[in-house]
Amino acid sequence: MAEDTQNTDTQAEGLAALGAISADAPVAEAPAAPAEPKIDNLGRSYATGRRKDAAARVWVKRGTGQVTINGRKLEVYFARPVLQMILAQPFDATERTGEFDVIATVRGGGLSGQAGAVRHGISRALTLFEPGLRPVLKAGGFLTRDSRVVERKKYGKAKARRSFQFSKR
Repeated sequence: MAEDTQNTDTQAEGLAALGAISADAPVAEAPAAPAEPKIDNLGRSYATGRRKDAAARVWVKRGTGQVTINGRKLEVYFARPVLQMILAQPFDATERTGEFDVIATVRGGGLSGQAGAVRHGISRALTLFEPGLRPVLKAGGFLTRDSRVVERKKYGKAKARRSFQFSKR
């Protein structure tokens, strides 16, 4: 037991001699510099959003609130009001409704996954355009990539978990 305490004392002395550790030295934190907006020469911010099998490339710029997805208007591409509401959530949370134009290209997955991917991309692009919006979007859960995907089918099963119908006779 005495060897252990002697060993730790010599280690502490060796580290103190190197200047790596000091008992009475205050720990100084570097002041956090405000994040710089990342805007290209056309006044846009770019981000990628993902959900299920869908991946969306999203550009956000100041404008009148027009949303274009794969060359079509929002109301045409996402006809269901629920999907349109999903895309509007980041703007509603940050109180920026109608201030930004969105141009998105999305591929893969179904409409629900694509709407989630575009929402994720919009949220990430907004944080790059206005870094001050990050806490609001983070608290709303818009910056977290929803990692849930369809479970793969297993052999000996009808689907991922469903068994074939049992027949007693």
